[in-house]
Amino acid sequence: MKSGTTVLTADAPFTASVHVMGGAPGTRETDLLAPDKSVASVDALVLSGGSAFGLEACSGVVEGLRAMGRGFVLGSAIVPIVPGAILFDLTNGGAKDWDTNPYSALGRRALETASALFEIGTTGAGTGATTATLKGGLGSASLVMDNGITVGALVAANPFGAVTTPGSRHFFAAPYEMGDEFAGLGPDPTKGHGLPFQTKTMHGTGEGANTTIAIVATDAALDKAQCQRMAIAAHDGMARAVVPSHTPMDGDLVFAAAMGAKPLKNPLPDLSLIGHGAALCLARAIARAVYAATPKPGDLLPSWQDLSAP
Repeated sequence: MKSGTTVLTADAPFTASVHVMGGAPGTRETDLLAPDKSVASVDALVLSGGSAFGLEACSGVVEGLRAMGRGFVLGSAIVPIVPGAILFDLTNGGAKDWDTNPYSALGRRALETASALFEIGTTGAGTGATTATLKGGLGSASLVMDNGITVGALVAANPFGAVTTPGSRHFFAAPYEMGDEFAGLGPDPTKGHGLPFQTKTMHGTGEGANTTIAIVATDAALDKAQCQRMAIAAHDGMARAVVPSHTPMDGDLVFAAAMGAKPLKNPLPDLSLIGHGAALCLARAIARAVYAATPKPGDLLPSWQDLSAP
């Protein structure tokens, strides 16, 4: 059906927050991630395709966690806390004529198969993703900063905007590439990118339906307010990798997660560096998502691999 779900979880509950900059978000339990809300930690975060139907993936994750005995304990009750966000992939050429919403089962399966090692590209929440001109996908990137703190990003890249410059070979995120992680072609040597803007995903009505949803994570010990600041800063990476970003048709959203292993030695400088690192990782992850996408029968758009094959 050209859709799927991705779950981030950990061995123990973790601190999280969120920041939304798109005009058309689809979310579950994101209000509780505000710094002034009482919930201190979450058990998992969910990224899913399926538009509003995909929010049911969170229910499958909740059921799976409860079966594992994981969640917020209150008396005899166990309540897993699982915020999530969805992207629109309902018109990408895949069969969506199900009788029963499949996303709860997809969410539980994603939880039960979660691993430190995972594929990127046409998989998980990025299975049916598209960009303005090419297939989107699931991407990730990470780095260890000079202060020893690790930052990473996981993204389902399905933007209304373009991830590559005209001609679809060079990535907007090329200045931030590490090694040859998305082909090593470097920045586009031409100038004047951005206008005119053309997209193959806009509907005949002139309305698009897209969204890039992401999680940035760190091993630093951050509170909810600091996580929110990390999420805000990470959106810069989205704007560096997608042109245009944060449109009225996108539900662009970034979750931030902190695993708490490393206390901040210099809180303000360290937090600034974490936010900067999150933006760098998110830009790279978006490019890697498109770079790793693979062609499938019935695709409405080519993959980057299609266009760049010898």
